[in-house]
Amino acid sequence: MKKVIAIVLTLAMTLCLFAACGKTEKAGTETDAVPSGVEDGVLTVAMECAYAPYNWAQPDDSNGAVPIKDSDEFANGYDVMMAKKICEANGWELEVVRLDWDSLIPAVQTGQVDAVIAGQSMTAERAEQVDFAGPYLYASIVCVTKADSDLANAAGKADFAGKRCTSQASTVWYDTCLPQIPDADIQTAKESAPAMLMALETGDVDFVCCDMPTAQGAVAAYSDMAIVDFAGSDDGFDVSDEEINIGISLQKGNTTLLEAINKVLEPMGEAGFNALMAEAIAIQPIGE
Repeated sequence: MKKVIAIVLTLAMTLCLFAACGKTEKAGTETDAVPSGVEDGVLTVAMECAYAPYNWAQPDDSNGAVPIKDSDEFANGYDVMMAKKICEANGWELEVVRLDWDSLIPAVQTGQVDAVIAGQSMTAERAEQVDFAGPYLYASIVCVTKADSDLANAAGKADFAGKRCTSQASTVWYDTCLPQIPDADIQTAKESAPAMLMALETGDVDFVCCDMPTAQGAVAAYSDMAIVDFAGSDDGFDVSDEEINIGISLQKGNTTLLEAINKVLEPMGEAGFNALMAEAIAIQPIGE
């Protein structure tokens, strides 16, 4: 009798083991497939809504602005325009979520949003955390100073030696470019692009570092500011392509969404990107 019971128990355990193995294999297959996030027909995109001309908030839907989720404000700017193009091409609705800069990557990693379209450089460090579609813009690095400053005629980094400066936190501008300036008096990083520009406007710093689109938006909003561009100079900023190529962050392994977005971006090319950015700068609210 005991032998019969032992045999039955052994068979039962074996069957359970096979069942468990089969279930694990199936679960693994399902888990490995990353959802695109747009199965519901909605592309949920995160951005700061405070980073003109890439993105900003405004009180109404003028110039094609779209509602910001859980807000009575509307989002517009280059990033919104690009998101709308992507949605129109794929038949999706667009939902914009406003998040702080440092919350953007975690939001897409955890699936809180489907994509981040927020002027992010496609750095190797970020690429370890997310997949990038794009680039959707190529942005050279420049400085912005007061138009009546001697720095407005600077010919290279050396002319900014010892001057007070800042930029936005967690950016290539602050972490990589400012330290290249000899004896730069680097002030605390600012939490946003508007805060960075306000530090210049109020005289807290002598110049700021940013990319060309942000600088173009700055001089459109502040008539007393000027762009200093070292392009073609032997004393310009040393940056790699990954640091000036701007991409769209997606959850790791989301190949379906990546391919759908790239199909929209690739035909546009640099000329198309620059033309769309010019439209964004032209409608940017003064003071953004």
